[in-house]
Amino acid sequence: MAESDSGEKTEQPTAKKLLEARKKGQIARSKDLGTMFVLVGSAIALMVVGNSLVTGLSLMMKRLFSLNRREAMDVHALYQIASDGVSAIAVPFLWIHIIIVVAALIGNILLGGLNFSWQAMAPKASKLSPLAGFKRMFGVQAYVELIKSILKFFVVFISAYLLLSSLFGQIVNLSTENIPHNFSHAVSLLLWMFLALALSIGIIVIIDAPYQVWNHNRQLKMTKQEIKDEMKNTEGSPETKGRVRRVQYEMSQRRMMQDVPSADVVITNPTHYSVALKYDPEAGGAPVMVAKGVDEMALHIRTIAKEHNIEVLASPALARSLYYTAEPNEEIPEQLFAAVAQILAFIFQLNAHKKGQAKRPKPLAKNLPIPEDFRY
Repeated sequence: MAESDSGEKTEQPTAKKLLEARKKGQIARSKDLGTMFVLVGSAIALMVVGNSLVTGLSLMMKRLFSLNRREAMDVHALYQIASDGVSAIAVPFLWIHIIIVVAALIGNILLGGLNFSWQAMAPKASKLSPLAGFKRMFGVQAYVELIKSILKFFVVFISAYLLLSSLFGQIVNLSTENIPHNFSHAVSLLLWMFLALALSIGIIVIIDAPYQVWNHNRQLKMTKQEIKDEMKNTEGSPETKGRVRRVQYEMSQRRMMQDVPSADVVITNPTHYSVALKYDPEAGGAPVMVAKGVDEMALHIRTIAKEHNIEVLASPALARSLYYTAEPNEEIPEQLFAAVAQILAFIFQLNAHKKGQAKRPKPLAKNLPIPEDFRY
């Protein structure tokens, strides 16, 4: 049962999966949304620029139908007349194309966003395979498209019927109107009917757009094993990460051991903890922890300290407090300044005594001023 569950695509696609699909051109798209925008854009373009286009066409036709004999026999004159006629309708046609192109662009990027993929443009053998073609023709997606086509037919049919029913009186009255008013009225009715029919496709879009998003997400769903494999490939296997952490830990320990000879004092538990501190009076600031360790590492720190004639002092409470509240190459907490200051003062006096520059210091106090919150 567990094996069968592991093969089920029940998990949502990861960000990496979505990005890879986008690079391949696999994004949620609604063809009906793009179609609706193109049709609506076309209707609006004709409404906005229609008068200019009709005027240009009218002027061109009048000019072409009023040629005199000289113009009709002169090829250059005909070319000039044709050029003037085309110029009269070029600007309206250009605006119509611009509006339609903008509408098509908006309609196609509204769902899924703007995306350009070379991989989607590349030729694929599966697209040329008859077997794959039959699967597409009789697959679930084909049935969905068939249902959508039937719905579009009924939506447009019902919308057209309602429009014709509501405008039937105006359509009939066109025959009683004067020319050319009846022509302009007829064109106006046609454009508004065209716009209404284009907008009626929005009923299909309201259903199709969410479906396309859902279907796209469903196709990209992943199994739990695929997610594990992706995480392993992205972040590395647990064994590899463990080895990397061990190597990093060993490197940090070696760097820490290399800094022990620069310490001023090593404070010990004395059996379990060792902490090496350094203080530079000229630089100012707080004492800095050079190294810390427990058990074998603590013993190693003490060994290095003795090899370099660094004083090793036993102060169990302070050693534990420093070990748990400070990190190597960081300043010690402010709450432990007083206790560490007594240790450093003792060490500096002891070093001066060894050089014959001062008297032997008094023994350290057993109870150093360590706050209760910093006792471990």
